[in-house]
Amino acid sequence: MSSERPWRLPVRLEEVPEAGRHVEIEADAATREALAKLAGVEGIERIVATFDLAREGSDGLKVTGRVVATVRQTCVVTLEPLTNRVEEAVDLTFSPGATIPEEDGERAVQAVDALVDGTVDLGALATEFLILGVDPYPRKPGAVFAAPQSGEAAVHPFAALAALKKKGGNVKD
Repeated sequence: MSSERPWRLPVRLEEVPEAGRHVEIEADAATREALAKLAGVEGIERIVATFDLAREGSDGLKVTGRVVATVRQTCVVTLEPLTNRVEEAVDLTFSPGATIPEEDGERAVQAVDALVDGTVDLGALATEFLILGVDPYPRKPGAVFAAPQSGEAAVHPFAALAALKKKGGNVKD
Protein backbone atom coordinates (compact mmCIF):
# COMPACT_ATOMS: atom_id res chain seq x y z
CA MET A 1 0.00 0.00 0.00
CA SER A 2 1.52 3.28 -1.11
CA SER A 3 1.35 6.21 1.32
CA GLU A 4 0.39 8.49 -1.57
CA ARG A 5 -2.36 6.13 -2.76
CA PRO A 6 -3.41 4.00 0.20
CA TRP A 7 -6.79 3.06 -1.31
CA ARG A 8 -6.71 1.55 -4.78
CA LEU A 9 -9.38 -0.08 -6.88
CA PRO A 10 -8.55 0.24 -10.56
CA VAL A 11 -11.40 -0.48 -12.97
CA ARG A 12 -10.68 -0.88 -16.66
CA LEU A 13 -13.10 0.47 -19.25
CA GLU A 14 -13.54 -3.06 -20.67
CA GLU A 15 -14.80 -4.26 -17.27
CA VAL A 16 -17.83 -1.98 -17.50
CA PRO A 17 -20.65 -3.56 -19.53
CA GLU A 18 -22.89 -1.48 -21.80
CA ALA A 19 -25.63 -1.71 -19.13
CA GLY A 20 -23.25 -0.15 -16.58
CA ARG A 21 -21.81 -1.34 -13.31
CA HIS A 22 -22.48 -0.54 -9.65
CA VAL A 23 -19.50 -0.64 -7.27
CA GLU A 24 -19.49 -0.17 -3.49
CA ILE A 25 -16.24 -0.09 -1.57
CA GLU A 26 -15.44 0.24 2.11
CA ALA A 27 -11.96 0.84 3.50
CA ASP A 28 -10.44 -1.55 6.03
CA ALA A 29 -8.75 -0.39 9.25
CA ALA A 30 -5.22 -0.09 7.79
CA THR A 31 -6.49 1.88 4.80
CA ARG A 32 -8.56 4.18 7.05
CA GLU A 33 -5.47 4.89 9.14
CA ALA A 34 -3.43 5.81 6.04
CA LEU A 35 -6.32 7.91 4.67
CA ALA A 36 -6.59 9.79 7.98
CA LYS A 37 -2.94 10.84 7.74
CA LEU A 38 -3.41 11.90 4.13
CA ALA A 39 -6.61 13.86 4.94
CA GLY A 40 -5.12 15.52 8.03
CA VAL A 41 -7.70 14.17 10.49
CA GLU A 42 -7.29 12.32 13.80
CA GLY A 43 -8.97 9.20 12.47
CA ILE A 44 -11.60 7.79 10.15
CA GLU A 45 -14.21 5.58 11.77
CA ARG A 46 -15.82 4.53 8.50
CA ILE A 47 -15.63 5.40 4.82
CA VAL A 48 -17.82 3.97 2.08
CA ALA A 49 -17.92 4.95 -1.56
CA THR A 50 -20.67 3.94 -3.98
CA PHE A 51 -20.22 4.45 -7.70
CA ASP A 52 -22.33 3.88 -10.77
CA LEU A 53 -20.18 3.44 -13.85
CA ALA A 54 -21.62 3.93 -17.34
CA ARG A 55 -19.99 3.83 -20.75
CA GLU A 56 -19.75 7.27 -22.32
CA GLY A 57 -19.49 6.78 -26.06
CA SER A 58 -17.07 4.14 -27.27
CA ASP A 59 -14.08 5.06 -25.13
CA GLY A 60 -15.31 7.17 -22.22
CA LEU A 61 -16.65 6.44 -18.77
CA LYS A 62 -19.18 8.35 -16.64
CA VAL A 63 -18.75 7.92 -12.87
CA THR A 64 -21.45 9.10 -10.48
CA GLY A 65 -21.86 8.28 -6.83
CA ARG A 66 -21.20 9.34 -3.29
CA VAL A 67 -18.39 9.19 -0.73
CA VAL A 68 -19.55 9.06 2.89
CA ALA A 69 -17.23 9.03 5.88
CA THR A 70 -17.17 9.62 9.61
CA VAL A 71 -13.98 11.41 10.66
CA ARG A 72 -12.53 12.30 14.04
CA GLN A 73 -11.10 15.81 14.32
CA THR A 74 -10.19 18.41 16.94
CA CYS A 75 -12.36 21.50 17.46
CA VAL A 76 -10.38 24.61 16.49
CA VAL A 77 -12.04 26.61 19.29
CA THR A 78 -12.21 24.26 22.30
CA LEU A 79 -9.48 21.78 21.23
CA GLU A 80 -11.87 18.98 22.20
CA PRO A 81 -12.34 15.90 20.03
CA LEU A 82 -15.35 15.79 17.74
CA THR A 83 -16.81 13.59 15.04
CA ASN A 84 -17.82 14.98 11.64
CA ARG A 85 -19.66 13.42 8.75
CA VAL A 86 -18.26 13.89 5.27
CA GLU A 87 -20.62 13.39 2.35
CA GLU A 88 -19.51 14.27 -1.17
CA ALA A 89 -21.31 13.69 -4.46
CA VAL A 90 -19.24 12.42 -7.39
CA ASP A 91 -20.13 13.21 -11.00
CA LEU A 92 -17.23 12.92 -13.43
CA THR A 93 -16.65 11.94 -17.03
CA PHE A 94 -13.41 10.25 -18.07
CA SER A 95 -12.07 10.18 -21.61
CA PRO A 96 -8.79 8.84 -23.02
CA GLY A 97 -8.13 12.04 -25.01
CA ALA A 98 -8.84 14.46 -22.17
CA THR A 99 -6.05 16.95 -21.74
CA ILE A 100 -5.77 20.22 -19.93
CA PRO A 101 -5.17 22.88 -22.57
CA GLU A 102 -2.80 25.76 -21.94
CA GLU A 103 -4.34 29.22 -22.29
CA ASP A 104 -1.89 32.11 -21.99
CA GLY A 105 0.42 29.96 -19.90
CA GLU A 106 -2.28 28.98 -17.41
CA ARG A 107 -4.14 25.71 -17.19
CA ALA A 108 -7.82 25.79 -18.08
CA VAL A 109 -10.28 23.77 -16.00
CA GLN A 110 -12.17 21.00 -17.78
CA ALA A 111 -15.05 18.86 -16.61
CA VAL A 112 -13.52 15.79 -18.29
CA ASP A 113 -10.74 13.83 -16.61
CA ALA A 114 -8.30 11.61 -18.44
CA LEU A 115 -8.54 7.84 -18.50
CA VAL A 116 -5.03 6.58 -17.77
CA ASP A 117 -4.32 3.42 -19.75
CA GLY A 118 -8.09 2.87 -20.02
CA THR A 119 -8.41 2.73 -16.22
CA VAL A 120 -10.14 4.71 -13.47
CA ASP A 121 -8.91 4.18 -9.91
CA LEU A 122 -12.07 4.31 -7.76
CA GLY A 123 -10.07 4.16 -4.52
CA ALA A 124 -8.03 7.21 -5.51
CA LEU A 125 -11.23 8.95 -6.61
CA ALA A 126 -12.87 8.25 -3.24
CA THR A 127 -9.73 9.53 -1.49
CA GLU A 128 -9.81 12.80 -3.44
CA PHE A 129 -13.46 13.44 -2.60
CA LEU A 130 -12.88 12.55 1.07
CA ILE A 131 -10.12 15.15 1.28
CA LEU A 132 -12.31 17.73 -0.49
CA GLY A 133 -15.11 17.15 2.01
CA VAL A 134 -13.09 17.35 5.25
CA ASP A 135 -13.81 20.56 7.18
CA PRO A 136 -10.44 22.32 7.57
CA TYR A 137 -11.68 24.27 10.62
CA PRO A 138 -14.01 21.95 12.54
CA ARG A 139 -16.03 23.38 15.42
CA LYS A 140 -18.13 21.70 18.04
CA PRO A 141 -21.77 22.82 17.88
CA GLY A 142 -22.16 26.06 19.83
CA ALA A 143 -18.41 26.69 20.16
CA VAL A 144 -17.70 30.40 19.78
CA PHE A 145 -14.29 32.02 19.72
CA ALA A 146 -13.94 34.88 22.20
CA ALA A 147 -10.92 37.12 21.69
CA PRO A 148 -8.88 37.68 24.86
CA GLN A 149 -9.75 40.91 26.66
CA SER A 150 -6.99 43.44 27.21
CA GLY A 151 -6.97 46.65 29.22
CA GLU A 152 -6.11 48.76 26.18
CA ALA A 153 -8.49 49.98 23.52
CA ALA A 154 -8.59 47.83 20.43
CA VAL A 155 -5.81 48.58 18.00
CA HIS A 156 -7.05 49.33 14.52
CA PRO A 157 -5.38 50.60 11.34
CA PHE A 158 -6.18 54.26 12.05
CA ALA A 159 -5.34 54.29 15.77
CA ALA A 160 -2.19 56.37 15.21
CA LEU A 161 -4.13 58.99 13.24
CA ALA A 162 -6.81 59.18 15.92
CA ALA A 163 -4.15 59.72 18.58
CA LEU A 164 -2.56 62.50 16.51
CA LYS A 165 -5.94 64.19 16.08
CA LYS A 166 -6.61 64.08 19.86
CA LYS A 167 -3.22 65.72 20.55
CA GLY A 168 -4.00 68.52 18.14
CA GLY A 169 -1.65 67.28 15.49
CA ASN A 170 -1.84 68.40 11.90
CA VAL A 171 -4.62 66.07 10.71
CA LYS A 172 -7.39 67.54 8.55
CA ASP A 173 -11.00 66.42 9.01
